[in-house]
This record gives sequence, structure tokens and C-alpha cells, in this order.
Amino acid sequence: MSSFKIVGGQKLKGELQPQGAKNEALQILCAVLLSKEPIVIHNIPNIRDVNKLMELLEDMGVKRSKVGEGSFRFEADDVNFAYFETDAYKTKASSLRGSIMLLGPMLGRFGKGKAPRPGGDKIGRRPLDTHFIGFQKLGAEFSYDAEDVFYTVEGSNMKGTFIWMDEISVTGTANVLMAAVLTTGETTIYNAACEPYLQQLCKMLNRMGANIKGVGSNMLIIDGVEELGGCEHTMLPDMIEIGSFIGLAAMTQSEITIKNCQIKELGIIPDTFKKLGIQMEFRGDDIHIPAQENYEINTLIDGSILTIYDAPWPGFTPDLISIILVTAIQAKGTLLVHQKMFESRLFFVDKLIDMGGQIILCDPHRATVVGLNRSHNLKGIRMTSPDIRAGVALLIAALSADGTSIIDNIEQIDRGYQFIDERLNAIGANIIRM
Repeated sequence: MSSFKIVGGQKLKGELQPQGAKNEALQILCAVLLSKEPIVIHNIPNIRDVNKLMELLEDMGVKRSKVGEGSFRFEADDVNFAYFETDAYKTKASSLRGSIMLLGPMLGRFGKGKAPRPGGDKIGRRPLDTHFIGFQKLGAEFSYDAEDVFYTVEGSNMKGTFIWMDEISVTGTANVLMAAVLTTGETTIYNAACEPYLQQLCKMLNRMGANIKGVGSNMLIIDGVEELGGCEHTMLPDMIEIGSFIGLAAMTQSEITIKNCQIKELGIIPDTFKKLGIQMEFRGDDIHIPAQENYEINTLIDGSILTIYDAPWPGFTPDLISIILVTAIQAKGTLLVHQKMFESRLFFVDKLIDMGGQIILCDPHRATVVGLNRSHNLKGIRMTSPDIRAGVALLIAALSADGTSIIDNIEQIDRGYQFIDERLNAIGANIIRM
């Protein structure tokens, strides 16, 4: 297990280039299974989860070759189905939550698919029922071996149909969509997720020859086609990393410019951070955050306490709730953070309380932050990263704190943030990887 040793209290200054979007990458990489023709993908982040998925695709028989920094060529013309019966497949796929999205492409193109119960962050219940109900509506048969923890789907005679998604699930929508593009007839997916990353997947599939209408809405209409071809695709910058850098700048009183953000794809993320009093300037597609001595949380019109909560897109993404919470610690004012979508994501706040944050954990979903307004700094402690987003929230807290902090289990952070220590050290941070 690796750790970060952080000497806090350093003011940072410089430019940060956000990595390619992790959550988009997991969908896009699974989609290469839908065609036997070459697919070139650019701006792939060099992070643990994405690299493990690419290795898994290679083990399945997908050819991969590097064509540039962050760019790879994939060709799935000879998939090895015998591999799905091996212990190696079970071990690798079960360690990665994104592996569940291999089922949709396999079902759509080959009429069958098999995957173990996936891993991922322990942030609460994350049921997969929506995925399999969607497959069953298309005409596939689903089975689950509780002893072997394998999900199996078979659907050689699937037909387009109307599917109501009982949960606005990004991975569920992506999975059912990828099965539907090669399914005969018209499929309507209603109550679909519509995140920019899912829009990117739809646009890529349409370039490959799919016929998807309603992109960007909660109703997708898919006319199935017989086969898909190759394409070239460039991924968006990671909106979660962009939000993390905004919070980092505010907490450490740093002047940071975040480059090439594709601001129009960020939705309400910038405005949500502005509600904390954080100043920012849009310079083309760059976001400039000036060094601020203080920032004040907005109140509602009647003067009552502001609540920030997560919701399916175009609401505020749950992946940034941890960052909002930690950023509010040094603000002036009080904030209620309401994490509606996952019930275990706020449990990391005990570390922030130990560091000196004034936080009341009301219940598994809600925390009240009483801002310190720089009356005193947080103090460095030793702590453990419980998941990707909480890990970076703790890193931001440590960078703003007096003294030295150690964060253990940084493999969690590496799953979602590319060379985060090197990139932050380049603009003045003091982080040592141990």
C-alpha cells in the first residue's frame, strides 16, 4: 500500500491541464467491442481503472496499439470467448466496476455476454438491476450464479422495444444503449441518463453507423443496424478533476488556471462553486481562479442556509459532493451538503473533523459545514483514502493544512487522478509518494 506525505500550507501558482474524462473512458473503451473495424481513441487518461480495463480488453483478444500520447488504436476482430470462463477474467473484471459495461456490447454484437459481479468504490448500494431489466426488455435471458458470482446474458433473437429505466443510471443507460444499437427494430429508452459522457458515447456510436436520436435528452430512440464500423473519437476533459482543481485553488488561496475545460460541457459545476463565493474568470475555454484570502457562502433569498445536493444530470454531479464539502471548511458561512444518491459517501468527514473542520454529520446523507473563515487552519494528521473522490478531498484538506499529513491507500486516488502528485508539485505543492 502506497501513501502520500503532504507538507501543507503551500500556496500554488500555475496552470493545470485536466486529464481525459475517467467516466467517459470506461464507456467508450467498452464500445470498441461493438465493431470488428479499427477504432482510434484520443485523450485517454493514464489512470489505474482505465489501464486495467484496456488490459482486460487485450486479454479478451482486442488488439491495442499506441498511436500517440494518450491515444490508442483498438481492433476487436477476434474476441476470445474461451477467456470468459477463466479465473483470470473473473479476477480482473471483478476488481473494476466499469467491466459491467462489457455486457451490453457483447450482447449486442455476439448475442451473449458474461461478467462477474464488479468491484469499485464502497460508497453505498449500487444495484445493477436496471442493466439487466433493460436487457430482458430487449428479449435477452438473464441468469446469476450466486456461488460463482457471475452474471450471464443471452439474446440471439432480441428485438427493439420500449424501455423505461427505473433508475437514471449512467452505466445502466450506456449498457442498454450499446446492446440496442445492434438489435433489430426501434428501441426507445425513456428516463435515460443524459450526462455529457453519455452524449459522447452516443455521438461516437452514430459516427460508427448507429442511428440514435434524442442525444442529450432523457429519451433515446435507437433504430438498430446490422453492424457498426470504425471511427476516431476524442474524449472530453474530466469535469470532476476540473471541479477538484477549483476547490483546491480556493482552499489553498492559490492562483490557478485550468486549461482547455470545454466549459459548455460543465453544466452547473462552475455556478455551484460560485455559490461558495469562489471567484473565477472564463478566458476562452480556460478557467482562471485568482488567489482569494476569503470567500463567503451564499444564503438563500430569505437568508436561510444554502443547501447543495447532487442529482442526475443536468443536476450537480455526486462525484463533486466531497469536493464541495471540503472547500466549504474555510469559507465564511454555513452550508448543508445533501448527498442524496449514495449513503456511504460522507463517512470520510471524521478525518476532516480530526483536522479541525467544523462539520456535523447529520445522517449518512447530510452534513452541515460551519465555515472557519480562516480563523484557524486545519492541522495535518494521518488518514486513509476510502474512495477516489473522498481521497482527493482529503488531499485538498492536507494541502491547505498546517504541518504534515499522510494519506494511506492512495491507490484509490490513482484510480481516478493521473499523476496527481507530480502535476500539483509542478505548481508548488509538496507531496511525496511513499
